[in-house]
This record gives sequence, structure tokens and C-alpha cells, in this order.
Amino acid sequence: MSEEKSETAATPATGTPTFPIVGIGASAGGLAAFEAFFSTMPADSDPGMAFVLVQHLARDHKSILADLVSRYTRMEVLEVEDGMVVRPNCAYIIPPNRDMSLANGKLHLQEPTLARGVRLPIDFFFRSLAQDQHERAICIVLSGTGSDGALGARAVKGEGGVVMVQTPESTEYDGMPRSAIAIGTVDYVLLPEEMPAQLLAYASRTFGTALAAPAPATPQAQDLSKIFQMLQSQTGHDFSLYKRNTILRRLERRMAVHQIDQMEDYVRYLQLTRGEVDALFRDLLIGVTNFFRDPEIFETIEKSVIPKLFEGKAAGSVIRVWVPGCSTGEEAYSLAILLREYLEEHQQNFRVQMFATDIDREAIEHARVGVYPSSIVADISPERLAQYFVQGHPDDSTYRINKAVRDMVVFSEQDLIKDPPFSRLHLISCRNLLIYMSAELQQRLMPLFHYALAPDGILVLGSSESVGDAGNLFTAIDRTAKIYQRKGGKAAPSRVDMTRISRPFTGSEIVRSWPGEVAPAKLSLLQLAERAVLRHFAPVGALVNERGDILYLLGRTGRYLEPAPGEAAMNIFRMAREGLRGDLMISLHRAVSLGVTTRNAGLQVRSDGSTATVNLTVVPVPTDEDATPPGLFLVLLEEATAVDHPMGDAAVDAVDAAAEPLPDLNDYILRLKQELRTKEEYLQTAVEELETSNEELRSAHEEMQSVNEEMQSTNEELETSKEELQSVNEELSTVNSELQAKVADLSRINNDMNNLLSGTGIGTIFVDHDLRILRFTPTISPLINLIETDTGRPVDQIRSNLATYDGLAADIREVLATLTPKELEVQAKNGDWYLLRIRPYRTLAQVIEGAVITFTDISALKKAEAVVRDSEALRRLVVMVRDSRDAIIVQDLAGRITAWNPGAERLYGWSEAEALERSYRSLMVESEAGQAMAELRLRAKDGRFEPLQQARTGKDGQTLQVSLIPSVLLNNAGEVYAIATTERIS
Repeated sequence: MSEEKSETAATPATGTPTFPIVGIGASAGGLAAFEAFFSTMPADSDPGMAFVLVQHLARDHKSILADLVSRYTRMEVLEVEDGMVVRPNCAYIIPPNRDMSLANGKLHLQEPTLARGVRLPIDFFFRSLAQDQHERAICIVLSGTGSDGALGARAVKGEGGVVMVQTPESTEYDGMPRSAIAIGTVDYVLLPEEMPAQLLAYASRTFGTALAAPAPATPQAQDLSKIFQMLQSQTGHDFSLYKRNTILRRLERRMAVHQIDQMEDYVRYLQLTRGEVDALFRDLLIGVTNFFRDPEIFETIEKSVIPKLFEGKAAGSVIRVWVPGCSTGEEAYSLAILLREYLEEHQQNFRVQMFATDIDREAIEHARVGVYPSSIVADISPERLAQYFVQGHPDDSTYRINKAVRDMVVFSEQDLIKDPPFSRLHLISCRNLLIYMSAELQQRLMPLFHYALAPDGILVLGSSESVGDAGNLFTAIDRTAKIYQRKGGKAAPSRVDMTRISRPFTGSEIVRSWPGEVAPAKLSLLQLAERAVLRHFAPVGALVNERGDILYLLGRTGRYLEPAPGEAAMNIFRMAREGLRGDLMISLHRAVSLGVTTRNAGLQVRSDGSTATVNLTVVPVPTDEDATPPGLFLVLLEEATAVDHPMGDAAVDAVDAAAEPLPDLNDYILRLKQELRTKEEYLQTAVEELETSNEELRSAHEEMQSVNEEMQSTNEELETSKEELQSVNEELSTVNSELQAKVADLSRINNDMNNLLSGTGIGTIFVDHDLRILRFTPTISPLINLIETDTGRPVDQIRSNLATYDGLAADIREVLATLTPKELEVQAKNGDWYLLRIRPYRTLAQVIEGAVITFTDISALKKAEAVVRDSEALRRLVVMVRDSRDAIIVQDLAGRITAWNPGAERLYGWSEAEALERSYRSLMVESEAGQAMAELRLRAKDGRFEPLQQARTGKDGQTLQVSLIPSVLLNNAGEVYAIATTERIS
């Protein structure tokens, strides 16, 4: 019941805990760090926070970590179960063989998705902690090998949380702490026993009481103004147009880290503390990124966006891509990998120019090097990891993007707000950057992206971003994935007014930069009166630039302006009706060149079959450095009244008629009309030529802008190339030293191999596909007559000392054809035997480059086999004699018994030992012994096998009538050396 109450108190209805949750990651050597950490926690009070311990555990052994940690803390220590609610003043231990995440204040377990050796449970949990707790997240990285926890710590820092790391010198294994420090997102580097005090101090200031209400707008704006001024003066970057909440959260986090309560105190701390401005700058950058972030978005880019970039492009064309806000390069490299995969899959010849920019110089340097912790394996497929990354030394646990992908991307430092953009781009990927900027700045950047993109270029934004009110510039291709396509003509605008995006920073603008802080002032009576007068009496006109491009229309201009046939163009010269164009060009030219107001009265303008008398006025617009760009002119068109033109055409005709006769007047009028027509045609030609020249100049201007940007890019590339060449020079020196060491190793290995081949006594020959001898050992000479000069000769041209074998060349060709090894026994002319083996010669790349022939001396083996055969025959004979039921007796030529089997023992009664001491004659009846002995020897000599009947005397003295068959035993020389008899009772 008490637990339910505590959970209810600690966790509101939304499911989000109101207390800080601290994630602690450790691996090898982590137990000692856990002991040091928890042993220094207060023993007489609760910390008011929850601790979640994630350690690399053996997946097939039960963990006792919970029991061990419970010895050092007064908190309750629990091994996590799926769906367990996190409560304050408790420590939670991850179970073996599980990945763990945090969502809505609950811990969730799942089966590991990665194989043994590449699991990253600490990164996995830290990322979920950052997504669930945001700025309330706290993570600690303790002792361990590898780089697990580094990317998770970056995610925590990106959400405004705090990162603590154990000092590498105090760890048993410093891989994880050093990797986290290398990422550049660490707030505290402390000994484990120092962490609890710092952690409690931070938590008490940040979470101990409800956040105070914001200070009054003006004082806070003054403090913020000073902070922005210090940032801009020291880093060169203006953060005044970033979102207010983002700025304030980062400032409050820095104040909590340094235990500062008031903003004005932090301003003084910034002024007095060296390095804090840079630390704040890095906190404001929010460099949270990883490879293929939002995989479903990248899948859409791969399938829908990348193919569009190459549609309709000729072979050899250049595809230009820009990734602003690239941070440490993961997003840019991810796009480069997708582009490279597309080119390799379609075997197309295109040039890809990728520009990746950021205001963080350290991040750009990191991106150029392209070295990342091994924990990136959680974001990259094994196939891409193997193809596009090179693993560093096992001790440093890093991966480096391979050179082919690195060379595709040019990294440079650039401020999107104030620096000129790239142009003629086919793709801009600006994901998760605009969300940190105010709506005003976002809308200022949209025309810049429109300018930078080529016709039909594609813009990719983050999941929480959109083009906003710039729908007239972009068309949505995929609203879910936030992919847009550029609208507009074939060419981008000739220029983008960067002053509308970035302006000089003034402290007074801080209040205006965030809407809603100060109410707008009421309109004065003068302004209301001016609006009423303009609404009722303003003439028809247009605001144009010096080239005649219409920027704004006043009133109903249809009587004087109409769209020209052909390609649509908002140019006042092309839209002017008959009778207005010539005077309009002259008037605007005078206004541009002299800077004065020009007027033309009584112009006859034809409109819809009728003629109107119009007064034309061109007025230069005064330049306001803060608001109005230069080179603008106001064209006013006002229909003339009788007062304006008192003498009409009829009056002129009457005067002229009174002055001279009518026929001469008609001729004069015709002549004037002809001259007028000629001049109008000439003027029309001049106008067309001028328009053509203007178009050419406009194109040349755009080309010069592009060339200038290309030169800037080239200069950045050259600087990058210089740095890379220096790095390559250092790498070459290292490689040279390594090669010298390898040469020494190869020389030693070659000597070892020569001694090995000579010492084994195995004759060896190496031949190529044409059976030419490449190399041989001295042991082969007694078998095949080889000398050093025989290298390069075909082996079938060399005489051999083999007795009955002459198929060596044929067998080698057979082996090379079938790739099946062959073995056979051959005999030399001196009688020695050899085992001949023929095998294909395979390189490390599994390429067949010839054959290897070996001769192994097996003469001793042959002799041993003969002995074994004889022994086997003798063994079988012994078995036969032993198991026979007949008496088998062997006697030498002197008559001594030399063999006595069990059958003889059963027949005569003497044991084998007793019989071997007797003569065969002693078995015979004394009176018949001489005759019986002679008859036995004669029968054995003749070789007849008819049974012989004789009498024998047994051990018990009884006379036995036996039937026996005698036979002689011969040695290898064919000489008799013994007589064997087989006897049985007759």
C-alpha cells in the first residue's frame, strides 16, 4: 500500500516522473566504481532521485549485481522487470541478456537485437532516457572498454541534460570514459566518490524547487543582450534570433552546473571566467546527430528523393548537395553513402559535389577526419559498416569512414544566417536545425533555400519543421517525411538580400525578437490620416527596380499594363501598353542615371480600342539603410484632365489650318507620321536589343555569383586538401616505417622458409601453368637432376631417376585442369620408395598460379609395412596353431621340441614348458623309436601327406596309437630347418 502511495505521489497522471532519473553505465571495472559512488552517498538522507544501472553482463549467467550494490547504499536495489515503474530513492539493475529503455516513467525490457560483441545497452538506455526526460536527464559513464555510452551521452546533452564521466586515470579500463570525453559533451569529469556531492548540488538547484517565474521582460532582455553581445564578439555568431525557450533552458542548465541563481550573476561569471563563453556556445549548438537518424525518413530519401536527383540528367553531370548544420558529419556521410550506393547500383557516371557546413569549428574538424566510436554499429547495417567503414586498432574502439566517401564531402565552417549560401543545388538537407530558430528567422531562411536550389531542387526538413508561410516557394512531395520541391522559373533570383536574414545586432532588438513580450504601439492620428488619403487619392503605379522588374503594384493598372505574350515576366517595359513604353523607358533611364524625378504629360495610351491621355511620373524612392534596399523607383500613371492638357488635337489642327494651305498641311502630317513610324520601329529595335542585353547581363551576373561561390568552395577545398596532404604525409611516414619493418619480417620469413624446406627432407618443386620450374629445394636433386640454372625450364624436359614412373608432366596437367590433388608411390632406380604429391598452388586470394610437387621418402615406411605383413602372417599362424584341436609339434633337425600347442598338451599331458625341455624321440615307444624316427623324417622329406600310424607314450605312461602328418619347414634360402607334425588319436 505504501509503495502505491509513493508511486502516485512521485508520478503525476501524465506518467512523467517529477524527480530526476540518473542513468549510470559501466563495463569492465565498473563494480569498483559502483562501490565508490554509492559508498559516498549520504547515509542519513534520501537523494530524492532514482538510479538506473546498466552494465555489460554475461548473457548466460545470473547476475548478483543487485546484491553487491545493496551492500553500499541505504536505497532499495531492484533487478528490473518489464514495465516496472521508476520510483525515487531506488536503484534499478538491468538483468542479463536484455536491452532496457525508459518510456513514461517505466522501464521496459526487450530481447537484444544485436549479436554478441556489438551490443550497446548503455547507448540504448541513455537515448531513451534523453527522449523521455529531456532536460531532466542525467547520465554517468564509468569504467569500461569500448565506446558504449558516448553517443547516448551526446543525446542526453542534446536534450539539455547533464553528463558526468569518471576520470580516465582512476578507471581500470578507460575506453568508455575517454570516448565520452572525445565526443565533447561532458559537463563534469570526476572521481566516482566526488560525483554524489556534485550530483546532489546540481539536483537541488535544478529540481529542488519549482522553477521561478521569469524576470520582468526588460531586465531579462538586458541580461540576454549582454550575453548575446559576448557570444557574438567572441565567437562571431548571433543567437538573438534563436527560440527563447531553447536559449533560456541552456542558460539555466549552465547556471545550475555552476550553482548560480540569478541571470545577472551569470553575466558577471561569463565576463570573469575564461572559457565559459565557449562552453555556453557549445551548449547552444545542440550537436545531436547520428548515422541514418530516423531510418524511415532515410528510406524515403533513398527510394523517392535520390532517383529524382538523377532524372533527366546527362552522363557526366554534376549533382550538388548541401547539408547545413552538419555537426560532426553523420548526416552528410549518410547521404553520401546513399548517393554512392545509387551510382554503384546503376553504374552511372555522375559527379557528386556535397557541401556540409556548420558554425562549430571543432565539429567540422571532427567530420573531416571521419572517426567515430564503435557504438555507431547500432545505427548502421553490418553490410554498410563493412563496405564504407574501416575499423581502427582494436584498442581504440573506433571506426573511420573510408576515403572514397570522405572525398565526396567538402566540410567548411559557415554561418547559415550571415554567410552567402551555395547555389544551383539539387538537394538541401536541413534537418532538425530550424526547430531551434524563431519563426521570424525560419521564414527569412526559406527564400535563401529557394535561391540556392536549382529548378525542381529538393528540400528535406526535420520531422518537426515545415516551410511555414513559404508555400508559394515550395511544393510538398511528402508531408510526413517533410520533403519539398522548389517552385518557380528556370533560374533562381539573381540575388538574395542577406540583410533581410542577418542584420547588425543591437540590444534593443532583443525584446522585439520574441513576439509577445512588448505590445505594439498604437497608430498616431497622423498615420490614420495618411492611410485614409492614400486609400482615396493614390494614383495608379508600380514599384520597380532599375531594370524595370515590378516589385509592387498600386491600384488598378490594367488600363496601362498588360501581360506580354510568351514567357511570363513581371517587367514594366514588356507589360506597358502601346504609346507608353518608349516614354516610360526614357523617363526611368533619366531617373536612374540622374537620380531626379521625371515627368511626361499628355501621353496617348491605347487600351481596348480607345485612347487615353496619361501623365507619367517616375520618382526615385529614398533609401533607408535599415529598411529599404537601394535602386527602387515609383512609376505613377495618372489620367490627364482638361486643365492638364488645355489644347486638344482639334485646337492644334485649327491653328495649323489657319497658318498654311490644307494640302501642304496634309503632306506635312503624312511626313511626320512616317518619321514617327520609323523612329518607333527604331526605338522598338533598340528596346529589344536592350532587353536582350539585360537578359545576358543578368545571366552573366548569376554566372559570376556562381563562379564566386565555386571559388569560395574551391578555396575551402584547397585548405581542406592542404590539411589532408599534411595528414597523408604523416601517414606515409608511418606507412614507410611499417613497410621497412615488413621487409625485415619478410626477409626473416624467407630465411625461415628456406631452412624449413631444407630441413624437412621433402623434395619440392614449384611450377607455373606452363610447367616451368619456378623454385625447388636441394632435396629434389637425387630424384630429378636439377641445378640452379634449370629455373624457368619446363619440368618435362628434365631427366629423372625414377625407375618405372614417367607420367609426371601429364599428372601435373591433370591436377591443374581438375584442381584435385593427386598422390602416388614411386620407386627410384636405387630401390628407394617416395610418396609423390601434386597439389594446385593457391594464393591468399584463392587464385591458382601453378602446382606444387613434393617427394617424401617412404623407404623406411615400406620396410615397416613388409615387417608388418610378415608379423601379421605369423600372428594368424599362431592363432591357428593355438586354437587347433590337433596336437601340433615342431622339432628342429636335432630332434628337440621347439613348439608345443595346447592340443599337444591335451593329447600327451605335458605342459608347454615341460615339452620344450624334452626331445621328440622321448614321445615314442622305446622299442620302435629308431624305426619310427626314420620313417617320420622320410615321409616329411618326400612331402607326402598321407597319415602315418605310429605309437606314442603319454606323460602317464600309457601307449597311444596316433595318426600324424609330418611336413618340413623351409627358411628364405629354401633350406629345411625344422619338422612339424600334426597328430591325433587314430
